[in-house]
Amino acid sequence: MKYSFRLFVFALAILAGVSCSRQVTRVSPDQQIDLSGRWNDTDSKLTAEALIDQLLNQNWIEDYQQEFNRKPVVIVGLITNKSSEHIDSDTYIKDIEKAILNDSRVRLVQAGAKREDLRQERADQQDFASKATLKKWGQELGADFILQGDINSIIDSYKKENVRYYQLNLELTNLETSELVWMGDKKIKKYVNK
Repeated sequence: MKYSFRLFVFALAILAGVSCSRQVTRVSPDQQIDLSGRWNDTDSKLTAEALIDQLLNQNWIEDYQQEFNRKPVVIVGLITNKSSEHIDSDTYIKDIEKAILNDSRVRLVQAGAKREDLRQERADQQDFASKATLKKWGQELGADFILQGDINSIIDSYKKENVRYYQLNLELTNLETSELVWMGDKKIKKYVNK
């Protein structure tokens, strides 16, 4: 009896070990993998690229440069997640900021917590840095425009099928006049059959 019990426990341990094993494979970050049908890194990248392409290929840049004889300065504000899923808007914002930086027609300034970190560093320098390397107050580049937006989703499902629809909206507003100078959107629709 003891022998068969030990054999039974040993067999369970082997089965548990086999069923719990996991295989991990490294893949290229550019490879599109969609496991769940929910919002993912590919969606973030594609929508950011499409919206920034729309934004940077409109007349507002040339109009601003003609009037003020300099590149416009943009700050990326909040992108609010209004979808039914958890979507980390910070990764989406970083994709947008990177796309803006890679285009040389517009200047970009830090926003939010990172800007506050810069100001704290500048404050620390007032007490601890040498006069020759001290960074002065009041020299920040002021933004001319703020880019804001939201992420929305609609989920339609029936039995083992569902359709996931995402709409991303961005708006560019003149900070001095509150004039809305550009609006864009990107839509993604996914059919998922389980």
